[in-house]
Amino acid sequence: MSAANDGTMFLGDDLIPYLVLALGGALFVGNLAAMVRPRQVGDGGRAVRAPARRAVPLALVGLVAAVWALATLLAG
Repeated sequence: MSAANDGTMFLGDDLIPYLVLALGGALFVGNLAAMVRPRQVGDGGRAVRAPARRAVPLALVGLVAAVWALATLLAG
């Protein structure tokens, strides 16, 4: 019997916390990576860093979301 037929949801009742954990972690890691390793732009290969005024708050939002989701999952 498949999950679609027995009325259970994929990953059970924890689907939303898992999604928030994944998105928060990706937001945190992605913004930190953008600040640490700048991308190369154009033919000159000049390195351009992500603006810290935008990347730091977004990384913090991602961290808070990931920690909150992890705490929700661990609390049961």
